[in-house]
Amino acid sequence: MKDPIVEIDNLQKHYGGSKGFFGRVRKPVKAVDGVSFTIHPGEVVGLVGESGSGKSTVGRTLLRLHEPTAGKIRFDGEDITHATPQRMRALRRDMQIIFQDPYSSLNPRTRVIDIVGEALDLLGPLPKAERSERVVQLLEQVGLTGDHLRRFPHEFSGGQRQRLCIARALAVRPRFVVADEPVAALDVSIQAQIMNLLVDLQREIGIAMLFISHDLGLVEFIADRVMVMYLGRVVEMAPARELYANPRHPYTRALLSTAPTVDPRAARARKRELLQGEPPSPANPPSGCTFRTRCPFAVDACAVERPAYRQVGAGHFHACIRDDVAGGQVVPQVA
Repeated sequence: MKDPIVEIDNLQKHYGGSKGFFGRVRKPVKAVDGVSFTIHPGEVVGLVGESGSGKSTVGRTLLRLHEPTAGKIRFDGEDITHATPQRMRALRRDMQIIFQDPYSSLNPRTRVIDIVGEALDLLGPLPKAERSERVVQLLEQVGLTGDHLRRFPHEFSGGQRQRLCIARALAVRPRFVVADEPVAALDVSIQAQIMNLLVDLQREIGIAMLFISHDLGLVEFIADRVMVMYLGRVVEMAPARELYANPRHPYTRALLSTAPTVDPRAARARKRELLQGEPPSPANPPSGCTFRTRCPFAVDACAVERPAYRQVGAGHFHACIRDDVAGGQVVPQVA
């Protein structure tokens, strides 16, 4: 296997922690609390979890849009954790992001030819005719046409605006893309079109991708490997087929048990595992396993120390001490 293009080691991102009124020190919000993973060239890694789990913060921090509190970020073997703004500006050609809201990420006063053309300018100055021709090629690559060159973002539908964002990201020929819930703001029918487009482009160009979503069905459709986050930590990671067929962590099983399915027989056979209560505050997480306050299989030992993130199968890792739980049932141990 090729060397990883992205390596994340114990990444942390905390907010706050400053002094408040009367000299009180506010506890930091641990949005990302010790996340480690790798992404190989051409690989799509899915990142799933509830809202507030820290998914988007991981994506933006590894691109250095947010400064990390601790940990290491390596891109193509280079440590960029503390890279200078000038170095990061050069790396933007290789590292791009597709945001969730396609309208707010586009300049409403700029025409399409300049929205995509400004990205092309990062590769070097082009003659005006060649620049326009290249923009048209990118638009056609994402299902738009040259007739859209002089339009403004408000003249497009939501799906078309997201296609425009994808064209802008591809303009610099990146090697790695963070897709941060790229279809969450779109209608279901448009979601399918954008997902098919992303899959086709990824296979055609071979871009490595971190695909962030709360929709398990979308992640299963596109990802080679899947990571599950809860309260700033990765609690399970496995190849996509393995994770969906054999989830080991109670949180992953709960998420999958409530995911919609088009197979009525599978839906009837599925045992729902509903989570109780709300996720704790990342400013005051529980001791030990942060999921224990909502876990139906929690025992006293779960509150003592943070469970080790360990291998439980081929490429399958999780952070749970309850190896006697399988398929949502406690398995009696043979003496």
